Amino acid sequence: MGAKTLTIAALAAMALAGGAPPCRAAEPAGLPGYLSDRGDGIPTSLLGTYIREKEFLFYPFYEYTRFRNFEYSPKDLGVRGPREDDKFFGKRVEREGLVFLAYAFSDSLAVEFESAVYSSVDFTMSADDNTAVPDPLRERGLGDTEANIRWRYSKETATRPEAILFLKTVFPLQKNKALLGSKHLQLEPGIVLTKGFSFGTLALRGSANYDRGERKLSFSGYAVDYVKRLSPAWRVAFSLEGHEDELSAIGEVQYTLSKNAVLKLNSGFGVTKKAPTFAPEIGVLFTF
Repeated sequence: MGAKTLTIAALAAMALAGGAPPCRAAEPAGLPGYLSDRGDGIPTSLLGTYIREKEFLFYPFYEYTRFRNFEYSPKDLGVRGPREDDKFFGKRVEREGLVFLAYAFSDSLAVEFESAVYSSVDFTMSADDNTAVPDPLRERGLGDTEANIRWRYSKETATRPEAILFLKTVFPLQKNKALLGSKHLQLEPGIVLTKGFSFGTLALRGSANYDRGERKLSFSGYAVDYVKRLSPAWRVAFSLEGHEDELSAIGEVQYTLSKNAVLKLNSGFGVTKKAPTFAPEIGVLFTF
């Protein structure tokens, strides 16, 4: 916490001194007004982050997630018994060191890779659960690892929003873990519609999910995003993001540290009972 406070103080001093020069990811001159917040890049899966043709993104970041009401069934944790299908609410804390990589082959096609290269999960069972669930339960190792293909189907115009189609794949790399990673291959197709206005840029996201283990396709995710560039150095983003019956509010501040580096600070807050209660994130986005 002390290191984070010092970082924020240092950034405040830099801002008072005049700010950093705009990075390569900032919009080029001569773009229409509706692109002033985000430039002409393809929206990535990261909130308020875009990638231009032949550009490479590298984003190492840390994320902390706390669930005050984590819903679980004892059978999901390997417990068999008379109450194995009952639903309980326990506590869960995740700490993850992640790496995000992306490259745009053209102004319409980009690929991404993201992995929680080290993840730790601490779980505490519900006081109402009298089954043999381990309490506490701790797991360490590789977390969620996924790839993403994003294709710009149509570009934004003065009257029409931009349409991005994507396909995310989550790999089953932790089949023997109860809490870490995914046990089955998951495919998530989706669409992003983006339109810039004088007050900022809005985006609507929606996706489905196919779990190979359950062999079922279901509507899984949705979001409304807002992005606003305040200056060449500062940009803010907000999102109301849902996943099945979980809904979170997310806010992010981006500050340009140098020509090729942007500091990203954000935090999510649970709106509904099952959503993560508190989920801060910090990282530096490098562009090449």
